[in-house]
Amino acid sequence: MKKPVSLLIIGAGGRGKGYAAFAQEHPARVKISGVAEPRADYRQYMVDTYHLPSEHVFDDWKAAAEKPQFADAVIISTQDAMHVEPAMAFAERGYAILLEKPMAPNEEDCMKIVEAVKRHGTLFAVCHVMRYNQYTQAFKKLIDSGAIGEIVSLQHLEPVGYWHQAHSFVRGNWRNEKESSFMLLAKSCHDLDWIRYIVDRVCLSVSSFGNLKHFRKEEMPAGASDRCLTCQVEANCPYSGKKIYLKMVENGYTFWPVDVLAFNPSLETITEALRTGPYGRCVYACDNDVVDHQVVNMLFQGGGTATFTMTAFTEQSHRKTRVFGTRGELYGDGVEIVQYDFLTDEKKTINTAAMDGSILGGHGGGDYGLMDRFIQAVAEGKQDIVLSGPDESLETHRMVFAAERARKEHRVVDLVKAVR
Repeated sequence: MKKPVSLLIIGAGGRGKGYAAFAQEHPARVKISGVAEPRADYRQYMVDTYHLPSEHVFDDWKAAAEKPQFADAVIISTQDAMHVEPAMAFAERGYAILLEKPMAPNEEDCMKIVEAVKRHGTLFAVCHVMRYNQYTQAFKKLIDSGAIGEIVSLQHLEPVGYWHQAHSFVRGNWRNEKESSFMLLAKSCHDLDWIRYIVDRVCLSVSSFGNLKHFRKEEMPAGASDRCLTCQVEANCPYSGKKIYLKMVENGYTFWPVDVLAFNPSLETITEALRTGPYGRCVYACDNDVVDHQVVNMLFQGGGTATFTMTAFTEQSHRKTRVFGTRGELYGDGVEIVQYDFLTDEKKTINTAAMDGSILGGHGGGDYGLMDRFIQAVAEGKQDIVLSGPDESLETHRMVFAAERARKEHRVVDLVKAVR
């Protein structure tokens, strides 16, 4: 019997802790061997849950990297701007790497990571989890089977959700480009990667439009204050921190996003966080600068086109996609796929919902699917078991960077030279 794949977790926040949970379901396949996390509560949770030895517990990734290699692979789930150094360091030390998306906040650092993992022959995967869920695999199988002929155009919507935008991109860690990355990269590199995966052609050119329309000081209602707990008009604000977070806790919900406000969410700890922390700030009085809506237009090799819309102003829900082919049409809502056949004029519905008891059920089961394949890839030493390697991940990141340049410079950006 093979010994379990051993993992070092760098960054034990929501993503790192979540991926590590795969070991709880599959102890014969995976063992958590170490953690590097600066926050004491999160670090201690990992120690207690996985019985980690003190010599493999660190408050900084650099201390872990100074040790001789003691795990087969590392999961790097630090903040966006903190990816490049550990990725390069652990590639040099022989670890297989699972890197949280985005790879890095700029194209140059993404290239450094890819060059390092290729130079050292590192097994490497980026957490583009949307590729790995059952819905995507069913969608891709239909496309690849020729069910709708050749793709002519594609429309893809990411409904971020009004409260998710307020939580992560107005009050939260991804609100400010200098502190994290621009919105399209932080939230939607998933989506451009997914579109590239479905179309299966090189993207030649992009254009893009978008801005920060609503979450600005100029939009603050009359009578509003800088914090929700002291605001006279809070009861009429859909983005109220009291409405979003306290309501969740009152209903017994203590996971994301409320566990971002307090390690042990309760009415008392969340109220205190709203009183003193960043998540109690008025959405019209934060230091956010990332866009709250954006569209991207893409031209692919062979003449096919795609449009992508990211918007904050929606109900929290699955992505929606419509694909127009030469012999039919597909519509998907993240769970169901409807196929319309031009030859028979018939519709067929495929329901991809499956009972998933996994504790790693995020992104429609994509989190579990990613970990399942990554662990298998490390165990067998085969890069092609994961659904995208370093070159394709770099290509789809370049699509995102090009789209942002197009938005800022108000022009069409060609990618042909970048991806040849």
